[in-house]
Amino acid sequence: MQPASLSTLQQRLQHQFSDASLLQRALTHRSFSADHNERLEFLGDSVLSLAVSSLLFRRMRDLPEGELSRVRALLVKQDSLHQIAVRLQLPPVLRLGEGEAKSGGKLRPSILADALEAIIGAVYLDAGYECAEQLVHRLFEGVELSPRLQEAAKDAKTALQEWLQGRKMNLPQYRVVSTTGAAHNQVFHVECEVVELQRVERGSGASRRAAEQAAASAMLAQLKAKNV
Repeated sequence: MQPASLSTLQQRLQHQFSDASLLQRALTHRSFSADHNERLEFLGDSVLSLAVSSLLFRRMRDLPEGELSRVRALLVKQDSLHQIAVRLQLPPVLRLGEGEAKSGGKLRPSILADALEAIIGAVYLDAGYECAEQLVHRLFEGVELSPRLQEAAKDAKTALQEWLQGRKMNLPQYRVVSTTGAAHNQVFHVECEVVELQRVERGSGASRRAAEQAAASAMLAQLKAKNV
């Protein structure tokens, strides 16, 4: 990776590292080097959770604890972090082993989400919690925290089931159609079918459950959009 790439990324993050090697490690997958980002990811996951919690506590003053927890889970899930990572243009600067790169690793949601958490952990080590919290708040500043987000925080499979039962339809059927990636880092691709409506939607995730949730979310969005 060229220093210019690191410099540009720091501009997008609005954080200038005192120790640039922390940022480089945060962008390094285990397939590339033994000095990889998994420990930083572990740290960043905790910092992210606390920083998002403080954001929600201040901005959603009327929500009870249970709903705050559900909204936080929605914000820190892999899909949300993947979208932020793409917005930050992380794919070109990731350091992956040749095999992982050839299999599409730079675009894999799980790898991008992990790298984002590692960057948050790196900022924490570089400059302390306050700077890391400010970074997290900047990353989520474009997210509208509203009753619509609270509704979206409901488990997608549960929401779809309730929607169908309210219209006296049978439960949806889920099936794994394929898996991609290395054995230690698989991506599951699942179909969700509503037989009565002859509709099928797909979703992907790092586990079968996550893929089923993504497929259910896609199905529910389509049904609501078409006012079925």
